[in-house]
Amino acid sequence: MDLALFDFDGTITDRETFPGFVRATVDRRRLRWGSALLAPHVIGYKLGWVSGEAVRRRIVAFGYRGRRESEVRAAAERYLRDVVAQQIRPEALERIAWHRERGDRVVVVTANLELFVSAWCEQQGLEYICSHLQARDGVLTGRYLGRDCCGPEKSRRVRERIALQDYASVHAYGDTVEDRELLALADRRFYRWREVVS
Repeated sequence: MDLALFDFDGTITDRETFPGFVRATVDRRRLRWGSALLAPHVIGYKLGWVSGEAVRRRIVAFGYRGRRESEVRAAAERYLRDVVAQQIRPEALERIAWHRERGDRVVVVTANLELFVSAWCEQQGLEYICSHLQARDGVLTGRYLGRDCCGPEKSRRVRERIALQDYASVHAYGDTVEDRELLALADRRFYRWREVVS
């Protein structure tokens, strides 16, 4: 049996879903304020000056502090059903099905939030490793529970949860620099759906 590790945004989907998730789960007034206040950080991210992790932390702090977890989860599930379902790459579903037919273990490893990605993975019967938001008494604090699952954290969490040596071969699929360490775990690496031959 082999192990297959899939990034979600831009790998299983045909685009980044986090911005749409935020728009679907944060009220319009807060979105307007957040767009103005966080614009320098978002621009810095697009120019490569600010990490995706730093931007996501600021967005989460501004957008979700004080929100009921159940409300955000319900909005996330609507976004998944109404929007993301049309953004899933057919080749990703085919490759996941191929791995499953072979009896491989398939795990989605993503910086995306458990509030959102868990619903899709559970519908597909897939395991997942992702970022979690902290909640107290059902209310989000605006903080991550632990680290954002990106970059080196992806690799760390996979190693923490999975004994890689138990698998004949490890396959990994990613599409950005934040997947570099995930891809480094694999015997067969696929970057933007092309196999990387070293």
